Amino acid sequence: MSYALEALVATLFTWSITAAGAGLVFIFKRPGKNLMDAMLGFAGGVMIAASFWSLLAPAIEMAEDLGMISWLIAFTGFISGGTLLFLGDKLFDKIMTKEKISKKNNLDKCSLKRCLMLIFSITMHNIPEGMAIGVAFGALAYDNSNSAHVGACLLALGIGFQNFPEGTAISLPLRREGFSPKKAFLYGQLSGVVEPLSGFIGALLVMKIRMLLPFLLAFAAGAMIYVVVEEIIPESQTNEKKDRMAMFTLIGFSLMMILDTALG
Repeated sequence: MSYALEALVATLFTWSITAAGAGLVFIFKRPGKNLMDAMLGFAGGVMIAASFWSLLAPAIEMAEDLGMISWLIAFTGFISGGTLLFLGDKLFDKIMTKEKISKKNNLDKCSLKRCLMLIFSITMHNIPEGMAIGVAFGALAYDNSNSAHVGACLLALGIGFQNFPEGTAISLPLRREGFSPKKAFLYGQLSGVVEPLSGFIGALLVMKIRMLLPFLLAFAAGAMIYVVVEEIIPESQTNEKKDRMAMFTLIGFSLMMILDTALG
C-alpha cells in the first residue's frame, strides 16, 4: 500500500502539470481566429507526436519485454482505439440534430463533437500513462533498490512535463470553440484527473495491469490519431493562412517530440 500511495502522489504531480498547461488559456484574452486556429494546429502536432513517442513506441517495447507479439498488440490496440472513435462519431451524428446545441457557448453540432472527441482522446491517453507510473512504483515491492526507485520517480517527472502541452492542447481549442476561459481550463485539467486514479490502481494490481498496458497504450494512440485526422487538422486548415497553421502543427509536433525523447 505504501508504494500505491507513492504512485498516487506522483500522479497528482502529473495532474498538476496538466492543469498548469491548461492554465495558459487565461493568458490569451479574447484571442482572434488566427491565434485559435494556430493553437488548434499546435494541438494536432502535439497529439501526433504523443501518439508515437508516448504511446505506440512504449507499447511495442513493453510488449516485447513481456514476451508478446509486439506488432500484433500494437496493431490491435491502435485499430481498436480508432474504431471506437469512428463508431462514436457515427453515433453522435445520429443522436444530435443540426440545430444549435448550446446557445450560451454558441456551439453547433460539429464544434461540440470536436470538443468531446478531443477531451476523450487525451483523457484516454492519460489513463495508460497513469497506470505506467503506478506499475513502476508497484514494482518496487519486488525490487526496492535505489535505482528502481529513482527510475520510477524519473518516469513520473518525465510524464508530468509531457502533460504540460497536452493540457494546453485541450484548453486553447476549447476556447476557440466558444468556451469561457474558466470552462476551457476546467475541461483541460480534468483530462489529467484520471492519472491519479489509474496510477493508484496500477500500483495495487501491478502484475495484472502490466499485461494490459501495451494494448491500452496502443488503443489510446489510435483514438488520438483518429481525432487529429478527422477533426483537429482539417479544422485548423479552414484558415485562409493555412500554410502558417501547418507550421504550428510542426511546432507542436517538434515540442512534444523533444519532451518525449529528452524526458522519456
